[in-house]
Amino acid sequence: MSIFNRAEVIDSNFTRFVKDGKLPSARTKLLLSQTNIRSSELISIFESQVLSRHMDLKTRLLKDEGKCFYTIGCSGHEGNAVFGKVFPYTDMAFLHYRSGPFFIERSKQVPASTPIYDMALSFMASSEDPISGGRHKVLGSKVLNIPPQTSTIASHLPKAVGTAFSIDRAKDLEISERKLEADSIVICSFGDASANHSTALSAFNTASWVTNVGGHVPIIFICEDNGKGISVPTDDHWIQSNFSMRPGLDYIQTDGLHLIDLIIKSRRAEHDCRINRSPIFLHMKTVRLMGHAGSDVEVGYISIPDIEAAEFNDPLLHSARILIENQCLSSHDIESIYESARKQINHVFDAATTRPKLETARGVMASITANNTIQKAPKIPSQKARKDLFGKEFDRMGQPQHMAKLINYSLSDIMLQYSNTLIFGEDVAQKGGVYHVTADLYKQYGVRRVFNSPLDETSIIGFGAGFGHNGFVPIPEIQFLAYFHNAEDQLRGELATLPFFSDGQFTNPMVLRVPGLAYQKGFGGHFHNDNSLTIFRDIPGIILAVPSNGADAVKMFRTAVKEAYENGRVVVFVEPIALYMTKDLYEPKDGKWNFNYPELKEEIPLGEFGLYGNGKSLTIITYGNGLYFSLQAQKEIEKKLKKKIKVIDLRWLSEIDIPHLLKAIGTCNNVLIVDECRRTGCHGEGLFTQLVSQSKKPLNINLHAAEDSFISLGVAATATLPSKESIIQNALELMNG
Repeated sequence: MSIFNRAEVIDSNFTRFVKDGKLPSARTKLLLSQTNIRSSELISIFESQVLSRHMDLKTRLLKDEGKCFYTIGCSGHEGNAVFGKVFPYTDMAFLHYRSGPFFIERSKQVPASTPIYDMALSFMASSEDPISGGRHKVLGSKVLNIPPQTSTIASHLPKAVGTAFSIDRAKDLEISERKLEADSIVICSFGDASANHSTALSAFNTASWVTNVGGHVPIIFICEDNGKGISVPTDDHWIQSNFSMRPGLDYIQTDGLHLIDLIIKSRRAEHDCRINRSPIFLHMKTVRLMGHAGSDVEVGYISIPDIEAAEFNDPLLHSARILIENQCLSSHDIESIYESARKQINHVFDAATTRPKLETARGVMASITANNTIQKAPKIPSQKARKDLFGKEFDRMGQPQHMAKLINYSLSDIMLQYSNTLIFGEDVAQKGGVYHVTADLYKQYGVRRVFNSPLDETSIIGFGAGFGHNGFVPIPEIQFLAYFHNAEDQLRGELATLPFFSDGQFTNPMVLRVPGLAYQKGFGGHFHNDNSLTIFRDIPGIILAVPSNGADAVKMFRTAVKEAYENGRVVVFVEPIALYMTKDLYEPKDGKWNFNYPELKEEIPLGEFGLYGNGKSLTIITYGNGLYFSLQAQKEIEKKLKKKIKVIDLRWLSEIDIPHLLKAIGTCNNVLIVDECRRTGCHGEGLFTQLVSQSKKPLNINLHAAEDSFISLGVAATATLPSKESIIQNALELMNG
């Protein structure tokens, strides 16, 4: 037996040590007779632990045969099976990737569950995998209330906090769309190394912050502390030192190698969290066996004596000792359970290797925007309800207004129509936002639906994702576009991937409002004038909206909320700050960039662009601020060319229908793309390629974008950006060859 094959050593040790009675001493002194725990509960948990262990052993063999793919085992973390027993399946669980035992034990709460086969299909990346359809090895189940996680290095913690907060909020607001029971709590597990991640710290801080201001966050953070982050050790007292005295967070430590202690402490945590509706940090001390993952060889960074010491603290050996000491099972019974589980796992996993796999791009991509819970948007509010809501402001709604005011009106109407919408972010409540776009909403709807957040973009987006798990359509705000980058993984790694990895069984509906882009006169510098949308360009499944005027903004926002509500979509709604208060287009006081508030039934469907003019000599394609300047340039270009031109406002940057766009270009051969974002990576760059490759005729086409530069302060703030003058110049150069 090779010293490098620790799986064989651990497997052999268990059988030999149980037979010889060579079992580890208890770290915690507790007897079953001192509790109200039934022996049948211990036996059930032990069986789940053993099944999980044999999964680890079997998948290592199958991986060597090329029949199984990358996986992280659960060996050493088998104590989490207790959580699957203690917490009812109605409590949503966001799980650590070592939570196979939890999954198996929780499945016993639901009749007709087939956890072993389901997990085997996931390990084998079979298209019949009931959660991800073969797209990833994940632990997840709609029936068991376990949303799938992929590489859960703490990124799932913020949305777990949001989900927990949403439970009491949904009850208070009587949200009919809610999915979780009114008295439920949330379980969220992770490793000791993950507790250091900024995303985790964001979640802990937000949970404590909300509790401190009187809110309810019924969540149990379960830290499964095995003392290692791949090869980096965690100090034995690090987790306790960091979390035992944290305000707004009750700390409970438990022995992950002692089933009785685990049950007692878990029951206490479950009771306290369910009654007090406040967060608890449950610290489970355990060990890690067989390395970090299949390809990890511990002997490269841990000594053999230390590896052997950890292996002798095998949770299964500790569980065997507890069962024998408390006369629940004999050593022969334990050996029988162990070998029976081996046969069961071998049979099921061998069968799973024969099941079909995903093979085509179409099959893989089928779930990117999948949604198995389609619902119809509620009816448009009555005029009486709207008059009661707006009061004296209702009469002013008939007058032309700038974009900021029109968006403000639309937010009020949306919240009236959709009772499951919420607005939150930095300064959005009493202050009404930096640009007053959310003004009066706090007065109209109260603190339960319009509230301020901590200054933390990760918690804002993660919080929103959590609300989406419980039937809400959150409308969070990121104060400036540049601030979004602090939290972009919440969009990329969590929200956008959830339908993909759950085959549409779980979604995170959201409309994320982001004031952004350049050309501001009051602010300077790249942190407030960020002219890059590149981050949104390559995230599959999200909708990206960039309105250029107030009327379009209102109609597009209605579509955005409907898409989130009906189809579970994630929408990023970028509002050009420089156009918020703009009233004039061609000259001072012409009022041509003020617009009337659209009728409630008016919307702009996804992918529908706007047309300005019908000339055939030149087509300008643009969006956002680019449209504003292109329309100013249009008059001058037409004078100089003595020909009419056409300007197209894309509006939607993620749903561009290229064939339809080419049809709108028509017989025109000259195309100028005006993009206010930086040339490298901008949407215009991709659009250029698509138009050239899909056009059936040669196009005389050019891209006029911003320079690859950050934004300066002062008079040079627009020096790197397209302008009316530069658009005219580029158009004439294109036309004149």
